[in-house]
Amino acid sequence: MNSLGAFLCLLGLIALSHCDCFFEELVLKDLNNPPTACVDKDGGRHAFGSEWVKDCYECSCTQNGMSCCSIVPSLGMMEIPNGCELVVNKKGCSAKLVLKADKTKECPI
Repeated sequence: MNSLGAFLCLLGLIALSHCDCFFEELVLKDLNNPPTACVDKDGGRHAFGSEWVKDCYECSCTQNGMSCCSIVPSLGMMEIPNGCELVVNKKGCSAKLVLKADKTKECPI
């Protein structure tokens, strides 16, 4: 396996084992008018049972509330080797380790 393949595999395992997640419980404000959907931070409504990706978070909505987990690792999720840094592309929801001295080169693992 080449180094890029090994890195992607490692990155996938890290993302699966260390996720940046949150849960927002649905609040029942009126017994006669219970919630029928989850509402995200931008006011978007999502039906119970739905799943979506927004701002590099995979989210789902249930009758209990909305849960979301980042699909991009953060700096606190992994140990970065000396001379390397984690570059996150939030538009493409991807990340890679690059050399600090030359960001066009991947960091050797």
